[in-house]
Amino acid sequence: MNRRDFLAAAVAAACLRDPSPAAPLTLVDAHVHVWETSPQFPFAPGATVPPHLDASAATLLEKMRSNGIARTVLIQVIHYKWDNRYLVSVLHAHPDKFAGVCRVNPEDPAAPDHLSYWTQQGCRGVRLSPAGNASGDWIRGPLMHPLWQRCESLKVPMTLLLPVSRLPDIVPLLEKFPALPTVIDHMADCPVDDPHSFRLLQSLARYPQLFIKVSHPWSLSGQPFPYPNVMTMIARLRDAYTADRLMWGTDWPIKPELLSYEQRVALYRDHMPFLSPAEHQQLLSGTATRVWPA
Repeated sequence: MNRRDFLAAAVAAACLRDPSPAAPLTLVDAHVHVWETSPQFPFAPGATVPPHLDASAATLLEKMRSNGIARTVLIQVIHYKWDNRYLVSVLHAHPDKFAGVCRVNPEDPAAPDHLSYWTQQGCRGVRLSPAGNASGDWIRGPLMHPLWQRCESLKVPMTLLLPVSRLPDIVPLLEKFPALPTVIDHMADCPVDDPHSFRLLQSLARYPQLFIKVSHPWSLSGQPFPYPNVMTMIARLRDAYTADRLMWGTDWPIKPELLSYEQRVALYRDHMPFLSPAEHQQLLSGTATRVWPA
């Protein structure tokens, strides 16, 4: 072996022993709410808005900057109900930083047309929130098919905040609209001590366009940070859905007494050793970017 070949072999061996640092992770936060107290954007009658809580877009942008968040998906907060104007104003002001998911009244026959309007204003999807009691039975009603069909024709995803007990109610919709990307928020709030319900959540992985937000484990766990029992659930959801259909979210600024924004980011960035580097990047940005392209 000549000297040049020897040096090349030595460099190659060194690279194997001491690989270059991994590329920085890209982070896309898939679940955040924003609001401001403003006469221009009044809250809905009867809204219960936490006092003295700064949930403005300006504050969020600073938190994103200091925590390395590239983009954020804004979910219309219930304080405004079906009036998405504040959300739209934020989207227009910062189109490179945010995607937006609106709300429409699911019990209004005109909901599909309202969705079309808000989509024209810049929103990229809709969120429905059927309660677990009889007040949420509209999820099984005749107004769902036109609304889901409009989502499909507009090519915007359907997002669902619902308890795990409601999962059987959406199966007929998943069957009828198999090509529509549908996102389940917060792992359907599946209790950590309910294996039957968790198996139901796992079983819906048979629908290839169903995505799961593995968000707010701090509200589910009952254990201290980093919530090992919920981390086990997330690992099992990875096995069922693959990381290509899982996404994280800070759920900021909800329940600030439980966890800071910085801790929420760190949880997903630094405490998921069961994911391979490729899986980790999918969960942190790849999945959300596919569902809500920049």
